[in-house]
Amino acid sequence: MWSKRSFLGISIFIVAIFAVVIIDRNPLPDFSHYTQVKEKKSAFFDYILPLVKQSNQVVIEDRKQLEVLLDNVDDLSFFEQLELDELAEDYYIDRENRSDLQIIEQLLLRVDPVPPSLALAQAAIESAWGTSRFAVQGNNLFGQWCYKKGCGLVPLQRNAGSHHEVAKFATVSESVESYIRNINTHRAYRDLRANRAQLRGAESSASGYQLAENLLEYSELREKYVHEVQAVIRINNLARYDKL
Repeated sequence: MWSKRSFLGISIFIVAIFAVVIIDRNPLPDFSHYTQVKEKKSAFFDYILPLVKQSNQVVIEDRKQLEVLLDNVDDLSFFEQLELDELAEDYYIDRENRSDLQIIEQLLLRVDPVPPSLALAQAAIESAWGTSRFAVQGNNLFGQWCYKKGCGLVPLQRNAGSHHEVAKFATVSESVESYIRNINTHRAYRDLRANRAQLRGAESSASGYQLAENLLEYSELREKYVHEVQAVIRINNLARYDKL
């Protein structure tokens, strides 16, 4: 006869197996076998775009929730207050000495989708079209760093005295989610978020080509990197994905 503890253990084991199945559902394809550049690019964008849309959809749902809170800001219910607290925590907003309205205004700058063209272009550059060591071994398509020993892969040409590693992710989806969270919360991209909000007000949405201007801090190459991102967007007509 099964005890309650045994039944619980089996249930956890089944859930764990199911989680693994989900993790392995959409692994990074082997893009190195493509011999035709056009086919390789097409396959890469076809693979990444749904992941970007999926991560952006989470942000869009958070924004819808935030807009409801804005409408009710003068009389938030207990549960709405909890929702606001959760969003502030998720997007790294310090609530201390700030009114609910100020918190919401700060969140609106961060809780906004990243143009797909920008994500696709950066993924292509940072991962060498899905073939880099960091992409293949760590599911990292955006070159994101981490600073705890063992958190990722050590760059082969890391400067003496440096301690960063290139982060490893369980899935490519996690890499995309982390990238969007980075763009939406890191202080280095404050100007990008402000520009996005301004363009949203004037044109209802911002293009990746426009926001690439605010990526100076993403790479040590600075202006050269910005121009490279914009070139990838332009040459591959990625702006069409911003309108979907």
